[in-house]
Amino acid sequence: MKQYKYDTMVETLNNLRERGYAVDFNLQPTCLECPQLHLELKPEEFEIDEVYRFEGASNPDDNSVVYAVSSDKGVKGVLVDAYGVYADAVTPDLARKLRREY
Repeated sequence: MKQYKYDTMVETLNNLRERGYAVDFNLQPTCLECPQLHLELKPEEFEIDEVYRFEGASNPDDNSVVYAVSSDKGVKGVLVDAYGVYADAVTPDLARKLRREY
């Protein structure tokens, strides 16, 4: 997996969109949801292609992670989430998929 170097989350999201990660995913308890396509992807239906972590300079609570997600259904998009938020809010399979070190 190729990793790029970005200074900001905005720069990361813009570049991912330029590279085809065009849809926004929301994290749900059992899946990733794409409301604009009325699509839900279970953990076995998507791959995490790239992961970028960002830490707030002045506030440790401002930590977030950007996932570049692709599916064999032909969908590529991004999931933006705060560190650790998913730990208690999702199924174990989904948490394992998101926690994996890439």
